[in-house]
Amino acid sequence: MSTTPTRRRLTATLAGVAAMALLAACGDGSSSGSSGDKVRFGYINDFNGASLIAIAEAKGLWKKHGLTAESKVFTNGPLQIQALGTDNLDFGYIGPGAMWLPASGQAKVVAVNTLGNSDRVLAQPGITSMQQLKGKTVAVPEGTSGDMILSLALEKAGMTKDDLKVVPMDPSTIVSAFSSKQVDGAGFWYPAAATIKKQVPDLVELAKNADFEKEVSFPTAFVAGNKVVKDQPEKTKKVLAVLREAMAFRSDHTDEAIEITAGKLKIPVDQVEADAANNKVLSVAELDKLTEDGTVVKWLQGMNEYFEGTGKLKKPADPKTYYTGDLFTGAGK
Repeated sequence: MSTTPTRRRLTATLAGVAAMALLAACGDGSSSGSSGDKVRFGYINDFNGASLIAIAEAKGLWKKHGLTAESKVFTNGPLQIQALGTDNLDFGYIGPGAMWLPASGQAKVVAVNTLGNSDRVLAQPGITSMQQLKGKTVAVPEGTSGDMILSLALEKAGMTKDDLKVVPMDPSTIVSAFSSKQVDGAGFWYPAAATIKKQVPDLVELAKNADFEKEVSFPTAFVAGNKVVKDQPEKTKKVLAVLREAMAFRSDHTDEAIEITAGKLKIPVDQVEADAANNKVLSVAELDKLTEDGTVVKWLQGMNEYFEGTGKLKKPADPKTYYTGDLFTGAGK
């Protein structure tokens, strides 16, 4: 395919896409609870990013723990970290691809959520290997897990991003660009990839998280602003109590949790069910054990090493300084 006009069209849309992303970050204005400390909580429109928020709202957990919550939808994790840093958000959700941001001191990881297996390197029909993407146009949301899976797949293939024509792109634009075959490939994730698949049923999945699980784990997590954790310890503890109770409900009543999440996201239950199947849900008891035995810190250290290897971070912080595991386990005592 001819890539020069394609790149012009794609580049021309980026400014508008960025503005749309920021508008999306203004959120859906959903609020829950009638009294208590106000919490501004960010999430992403998928099972990982929205299920605990949906459960907390549906089961009245915010009010139970003395909080009033306002949930805001975002298109990715980095935008939420940005909002935390500008005091436009208190807590948020990130996937593994954005873990470099707390590792660079920009936020605290207050709770691990799931282990992800939703990320893919997608290619147009007929492309059957990473090598066949050489010189071709590949879309990626920068600084996200889509960016991460692309980098891992390239490294495994003995390639770098310099071998591709990488186009930074907002997730919603990737869906339309791939579906209309304006790009040859993408570093992306489910459930959005399922939307593409409806338009391009013969697309090829060149790589997935599971291909690298022996080398690195892919934790999704909840994050908080540094000042919130430091200056509002009681609010932080209450929020963690809400998350823990929602986690317990999700692991004990997974089918109902999927239905509740589908209701919040206003999408079919089977779509959320398929999305949930791409991730490992962890119980509160598991997370407490994995925190106390140092496993979570090892996961985050693995993330640090990956980000160092890609040049994203020069000197990442020790995970023990940005994962507040003691606060997470303490909220259950």
